[in-house]
Amino acid sequence: MARLAQTAGLTDVQQEILSTVRDFVDKEIIPVATGLEHRDEYPQAIVDGLKELGLFGLMIPEEYGGLGESLLTYALCVEEIARGWMSVSGIINTHFIVAYMLKQHGTQEQKDHFLPRMAAGDIRGAFSMSEPGLGSDVSAITSKAVRDGDEYVLNGQKMWLTNGGTSSLVAVLVRSDEGHPEGTAPHKSMTTFLIEKEPGFGEVRPGLTIPGKIDKMGYKGVDTTELVMDGLRLPADRVLGGVTGRGFYQMMDGVEVGRVNVAARGCGVAQRAFELGVSYAQQRHTFGKPIAQHQAIQFKLAEMATKVEAAHAMMVNAARKKDSGERNDLEAGMAKYLASEYCKEVVEDAFRIHGGYGFSKEYEIERLYREAPMLLIGEGTAEIQKMIIGRRLLEEYRFQG
Repeated sequence: MARLAQTAGLTDVQQEILSTVRDFVDKEIIPVATGLEHRDEYPQAIVDGLKELGLFGLMIPEEYGGLGESLLTYALCVEEIARGWMSVSGIINTHFIVAYMLKQHGTQEQKDHFLPRMAAGDIRGAFSMSEPGLGSDVSAITSKAVRDGDEYVLNGQKMWLTNGGTSSLVAVLVRSDEGHPEGTAPHKSMTTFLIEKEPGFGEVRPGLTIPGKIDKMGYKGVDTTELVMDGLRLPADRVLGGVTGRGFYQMMDGVEVGRVNVAARGCGVAQRAFELGVSYAQQRHTFGKPIAQHQAIQFKLAEMATKVEAAHAMMVNAARKKDSGERNDLEAGMAKYLASEYCKEVVEDAFRIHGGYGFSKEYEIERLYREAPMLLIGEGTAEIQKMIIGRRLLEEYRFQG
């Protein structure tokens, strides 16, 4: 079990960070995760522990008070955290997407203002693209920002915000037609705004309402919300990067980080499912011997472990590609697609190994069985990943006739 999903070529610092996170997961997350999840309770003590470990500043540059670590280090930490409880990994994922977008695209004033407090965990980030009626079609966004003197007025409804209630900074994508004549391609007339707000629900600042938590099948504990803007006024200096019309590209850059994160979550959940399955198979006896000694179960375990290894390798490759400064949408799409599909399959096999007990809320695999489906749709469905992969392959392998 301990030999699965190892990563070659890590530095001593990376290994030390991972060892610390793994120890925290084993001691502070796994023992309490199922109880918190069943109560749909926000894991405040766990989040406070992550803050003390400095994980909210993991990828933020040292000049802003962070650890300045790579996407690979972050992804491996997410893998460990998701192994304990996937909801906790969601709390830090959206935070880091916003921090990454600020680091890559923010003005110097925006970086100076937000990143030090984000590194300390005093500001928690969330980001928002989706809306109630658009699904994967980002070009259909209807939320809008209109210039009014030195301010913008934002109106519209957003959907599926992870950390929507507990966050204090939201990066939100809206349409902004200013300077973009009619007929401009939709993705060229979108802008990302940085919205500061009070944590909580209801009206969290004038013109901005977080109605409440969405009740979900799984992925509980972490708050998933709507966001309603009704005459929300923001100063012009809260346009990410200071220039309108670049929001779509900024968000897509952040989503590439998010897709590596979702792949890492899939790897972590699959690892935990394998651990539970291989352990139970050695404890449960049928026909006079542990079920692990039956060939049918050994075949399942072999398939599960192979899928864990394959997904981990693709996730690591996608992270390293992004860290190198190269375009990684192909690798991130492949990793997200494979890891989420394999996660679902490994969890289901572990569920089958548990037999009737897997259906009981007393067993951890029941929780994983409800959590795995979220990875199939988060940061783009399998169909969206296949479209991205297919288009990129045609770019790389263009027929020369």
